[in-house]
Amino acid sequence: MIELDSITFGYQPALPIFENFSWQVRRAEAWAVIGPSGCGKSTLLSLIAGLLRPQHGRILVEGQPLNRPRPQTGLIIQDYGLLPWATVRENARLGLRVRNFYGPDGVHAPADYQRTLDVEPWLDRLGLLPFAGQYPTELSGGQRQRTAIARTLALNPDILLMDEPFSSLDAPTREGLQRLTLELWQENRLTLILVTHAIEEAALLGQKILLLNQPPNRTAQIIENPLNLQPGYRESDEYRSLCRHLRERLEAG
Repeated sequence: MIELDSITFGYQPALPIFENFSWQVRRAEAWAVIGPSGCGKSTLLSLIAGLLRPQHGRILVEGQPLNRPRPQTGLIIQDYGLLPWATVRENARLGLRVRNFYGPDGVHAPADYQRTLDVEPWLDRLGLLPFAGQYPTELSGGQRQRTAIARTLALNPDILLMDEPFSSLDAPTREGLQRLTLELWQENRLTLILVTHAIEEAALLGQKILLLNQPPNRTAQIIENPLNLQPGYRESDEYRSLCRHLRERLEAG
């Protein structure tokens, strides 16, 4: 699904963040990406989203070189990116309005795209219909985050990239959205890559966990987490053991 083939990237050529770095993500896998501040977590998402291009190497999605943002990739950023003057419904329709403007050109929208503004099923699924006429300033943090998720899922992505989406939320809201993310991933067969600074969140949401260190990152350090979907996993000894292991790996650098 996604292949990073010996990529090198740095904002300054003499200080690469990734150097001859390779990594593969299979279709419908859920990955968490963790590492210390400044290690390149958000940069990695921008590269996969096509917002940045490596100086060397290549990125492939579905076997095709990634040279620009692709319409089937959804990106949810930390501050939600909502328009303050638009209602929940209008914010959820924003991506569809852009697609409707360009039409099914294969660049801004898939070549088989059918024009629509129907976001009601997603507002309903995410519990937002009662708030559809409200503005972002009238919403809680969890409601704003769900609006950002609705806007992205309305575009029917096959890849969902999330950049520390729950970091500013209180614990009960965060845990509820974590459960929702796992449900949506399973229901829609998404390929999910979530960047987080929270070890406990990575251990909960990632089937596989990519550990980044201080740059330059040359090797993909991968930790398997096959039990994350088991009932009661958050309270299990296996979960606590994985959190300890991840903390030790991060502290070791």
